[in-house]
Amino acid sequence: MKRSINKVAVLGSGIMGSRIACHFANIGVEVLLLDIAPKELTPEEQAKGLTLDNPAVKNRIVNTALQTAVKTNPSPVYSKKVLNKIKTGNFDDDMSKIAGFDWVIEVVVENLDIKKKVFEQVEQFRKPGTLITSNTSGIPIHLMAEGRSEDFKAHFCGTHFFNPPRYLKLLEVIPTPHTKPEIVDFLMHYGDKFLGKTTVLCKDTPAFIANRVGVYSIMALLHLVEKLDLTVEEVDKFTGPALGRPKSATFRTSDVVGLDTMIKVAKGLYDNCPDDKAHELFKLPEYVQKMEENKWLGDKTKQGFYKKTKTADGKTEILALDLKTLEYKPQQKVKSATLEMTKPVENLRERMKIFAKGKDKAGELFRHSSFGLFEYVSDRIPEISDELYRIDDAMRAGFGWELGPFELWDAVGVKEAIEGMEQYGNKAAAWVHEMLDAGNTSFYKVEGGVKKYYDIPSKSYKALPGTDEFIILDNIRENKTLWKNSGVSIIDLGDGILNVEFHTKMNTIGGDVISGINKAIDMAEKDYRGLVIGNDGANFSAGANVGMIFMMAVEQEWDELNMAIRMFQNTSMRIRYSSIPVVVAPHNLTLGGGCEFSLHADHVQLSAETYMGLVEFGVGVIPGGGGTKEFALRASDEYKDDQIVQNALKERFLTIGMAKVSTSGYEAFELGYLQKDKFSISMNRNRLLADAKAKAIELAEAGYTKPVQRTDIKVLGKQGLGIVYAGANSMYAGHFISEHDKKISEKLGYVMCGGDLSAPTEVSEQYLLDLEREAFLSLAGERKSLERIQSIITKGKPLRN
Repeated sequence: MKRSINKVAVLGSGIMGSRIACHFANIGVEVLLLDIAPKELTPEEQAKGLTLDNPAVKNRIVNTALQTAVKTNPSPVYSKKVLNKIKTGNFDDDMSKIAGFDWVIEVVVENLDIKKKVFEQVEQFRKPGTLITSNTSGIPIHLMAEGRSEDFKAHFCGTHFFNPPRYLKLLEVIPTPHTKPEIVDFLMHYGDKFLGKTTVLCKDTPAFIANRVGVYSIMALLHLVEKLDLTVEEVDKFTGPALGRPKSATFRTSDVVGLDTMIKVAKGLYDNCPDDKAHELFKLPEYVQKMEENKWLGDKTKQGFYKKTKTADGKTEILALDLKTLEYKPQQKVKSATLEMTKPVENLRERMKIFAKGKDKAGELFRHSSFGLFEYVSDRIPEISDELYRIDDAMRAGFGWELGPFELWDAVGVKEAIEGMEQYGNKAAAWVHEMLDAGNTSFYKVEGGVKKYYDIPSKSYKALPGTDEFIILDNIRENKTLWKNSGVSIIDLGDGILNVEFHTKMNTIGGDVISGINKAIDMAEKDYRGLVIGNDGANFSAGANVGMIFMMAVEQEWDELNMAIRMFQNTSMRIRYSSIPVVVAPHNLTLGGGCEFSLHADHVQLSAETYMGLVEFGVGVIPGGGGTKEFALRASDEYKDDQIVQNALKERFLTIGMAKVSTSGYEAFELGYLQKDKFSISMNRNRLLADAKAKAIELAEAGYTKPVQRTDIKVLGKQGLGIVYAGANSMYAGHFISEHDKKISEKLGYVMCGGDLSAPTEVSEQYLLDLEREAFLSLAGERKSLERIQSIITKGKPLRN
């Protein structure tokens, strides 16, 4: 079916509507954002003598909502520049404009009567064939379509985005019996490829899939708190990152989202699911009822399960709610033997086995909550979904779980969990027992590099739909790994393309990673036609292994450190000057050395959510893996006259000097980390490696030839140094930077200006690399730099400003 989306109208500019509009603008779509016109003037409008017919007044609600959204942190937009894609208006004056739009999304208040009135108005103006969807989180989709035309019904369904739409990857698509199948297929594909979503097909049941299971899980925990005598701090510690869940865990998430939102969904499920075995769990515990009465709803009311206050000396303190007394108190440190046992275990699935056997509160909570969850999700099939993988997809993408319920069940062991469930009074659905009786021991398995799920109706395993378009290293690593060491695996992606996968902690770069990249280039140059550097980790790379640098500097092993930095630089240069195309595929944190590898790639295929930066200033050194050299080269390429090259040099200098990190893949281009025509964006992170492979093939088939190293880089010498030194001295004199920061700034300027040459001169890349390495080594030995590096290591955080 030929259908394209160039223009989208969003009706309703509240928290969800304004952010949905922003996300469509992120991908380059023209957006019309509409809302109601005010019924009353504000005092400020009255003072100005304005009337209700004034355009500024009529669009006040929509404009204020959009401005508020853009100011939120994290931002709903990839770059402020995308806002020019959004036009605003009001229902009274501008609804007729939707006639020229390809998709109309309703996001007004959660009230069926109001929604039906909006749809009545929409039908007056929409052209036949236009998509029309609702972002409702719970109102039955089929009820909204009642009374509408056949064409409206055929092109209408639910599209439930999760908040915030830019960051939460779930898009639930909920058709009615009247929705054309090709419309559903289009939305599933569009949401995946263009909006970057995990699209999940849902039945028109209360709260659909994610909220049905997610709110059950939260409500079960709220009741378990009393049963197991748990504190707010304990629950959040036990249900956070250690369990593969977001850092905000349970109660902090409730505060962020709003306790009233969770209460509304829970009450809706209590009212609309009388036959649900967990029906009574959707009743609010007494302490939650009191919080609702007190308007302690979370961040929006300044207090919920946590409350931010100021101490007597003016310091910020986060207090936790005592659920027994409903008084706020200082947070207590949580200790758990089970948590301590999980800390050294990187593999999440192995960690779940430790939780399941835990003898303390953490283990007890895990068993109670997990066994109840397993019973609940197995009972929801086929009510909310015919396929179990859709439930896992929804919980991973909508609630940020690393493992969906059935994946978690597999990790614990299906048979072992069932035995435990019976001890805790939980019972798996009959189909699970039938699956085990037939000799099938897991819900998922990988065969021939293809991940399959257990299909209940056919009692057999089927390939996960759509994954044939993805490259999932977990599925192919076992059979396709050609070479590996402790830091990397070299994997054959097929079609003549190799992949280098990092698997160090936070994918930091040390000797093994350097060795692995060079080995991969050797192999590709000999027998293959291209190389991808990418991985499926949480982050592409948090940068160089600062622990290694620290130890060499402390021990004053300068020859070894010099050799290590030279190898790093040479690897960056090999990425650029190999005889095969090298595509780097960054995502999430791409800092320091990870950024430097990207700077030298033939092409960068990056995730839309990539946070890239040269952040070495934070530990008292300059980029030493070719990053400083590369920024000097790029400033030179912008040369037209001395004034322009000075401005370009200043911008590049400040980007490094201020350790600027992009807030998106698009901003990485604006900061100069990416070059025009040498990068592409993958909206869906799941498609990143497949897109990178396709780009490597494209470059190879276009007749890729090895580039020639540059010897024509114009540097300013003393002319530029004078500007750098004057600026650094001015900042130091004004107490804006420390003496050590001044020294780093001067070293950075020295390299970027090509040293103290008497006049602007053309130099080679190797000349700049030698200066860069020399400056790095001199700074690495400074006491202040060592203190900063030690601080980073102690806190276990990546280098980031």
